Amino acid sequence: MIKQFIHRLLQRRHFWRYATFSEVAELYASTLLRKLAIHIASAFMSIFLYQNGYSILFIATFWTLYYFVKIFTVFPAAQYASKFGPKHGILLSNLLYIPAMGIFTFVPEWGLPAIIATGLLQCMSATLYSLCYAIDFSKVKSIEHAGKEIAYMNMIEKIATGLSPFVGGLLAFALGPESTMWVAAVLFAVAAIPLFQTGEPPKSRQKLVFKGFPWRPTWRSLVAHTGVGFDFVSSGTVWTLFVAVIIIGTGTNEVYVKMGALLSVVIIAALAASYVYGKLIDSRRGGDLLRFSVFADALIHLVRPFANNVGIVAAVNVANEAATTGYSMAFTRGMFDTADLSGHRITYLACMEVTASFGAAIAGGLFALLLMVSSDQTAMQMFFYIAAGVVLIIAAPKFYLYRK
Repeated sequence: MIKQFIHRLLQRRHFWRYATFSEVAELYASTLLRKLAIHIASAFMSIFLYQNGYSILFIATFWTLYYFVKIFTVFPAAQYASKFGPKHGILLSNLLYIPAMGIFTFVPEWGLPAIIATGLLQCMSATLYSLCYAIDFSKVKSIEHAGKEIAYMNMIEKIATGLSPFVGGLLAFALGPESTMWVAAVLFAVAAIPLFQTGEPPKSRQKLVFKGFPWRPTWRSLVAHTGVGFDFVSSGTVWTLFVAVIIIGTGTNEVYVKMGALLSVVIIAALAASYVYGKLIDSRRGGDLLRFSVFADALIHLVRPFANNVGIVAAVNVANEAATTGYSMAFTRGMFDTADLSGHRITYLACMEVTASFGAAIAGGLFALLLMVSSDQTAMQMFFYIAAGVVLIIAAPKFYLYRK
């Protein structure tokens, strides 16, 4: 039903590629369901751990190890996608996330074993999904209008990102944070269904090949992608903890409602930005968009330490969403073009996943190190200043597409 609605809504706007739009519509529908599931629960995982007596240093160490382990799951995931196809990888990813969410609800009773089991399952699931999603979308996109298609995909993701934290926050407040995990598990169970209305777009039973891989034209984008991973932790885990612990307070479950509302205020800005940015990318302005958005993102990190009330937090969230959407859309378009040109689509995208996880692990490790030598609040503030400099490397991939 969701896939049919999206298809009817956008079909007339995509008459230039009607024969293959169903494949993109299925990916849109699946992504919407999965993002709803993820953002209903995942935005609150660190807060849930903190409420259950785990220190911010423990949480930082957990996410550092999570991303470090994630690096070693990339190539097995790529082999799976090569052999069976990305849609089957997304299905397996969703199935892995169901027990991850269920087990996490038992953290108060089981403690560390539940955290480790959740981390491993979530790690494998996240790697499979992000890699298979990139492979699938990069294959079925329209070359001439890829910016528009990335915009529509981003708009659907932002609808889920905007609405689900608030819904999850209400659930957590009314029924307890464990309820959000179970709702997420149910959504994961149905999120892969729309994908199997058509076959696998890339040929299955391929091999992951490094021989002849074009390192020279791709290494800059691989290095730049470490900044994307670093920024993900900065704007996600560290910022969430800063707002929840330092500004709002975690004494009651009311923190989930407030955090959900603050995360949801970005939806209008995100939708408008996605549409405008898609047009800029298709009009060959993606390179300018990438550089400007990264610079704006760095400035936002410099502002974060001074946030001391929910009004400033809301403004920072809106500004950050506009900046992050800009660079992520432009970067994704350049990455897909590089994947096409490389002749090693799956290998290249797997390497990009490795570098993103590496950047995220560095961010988590740096955060943990700062927590060891200073107070929680000071460590977070110092981290944001460092992040402002690190994220600038995102602007240096020199994609061939943007040199035309």
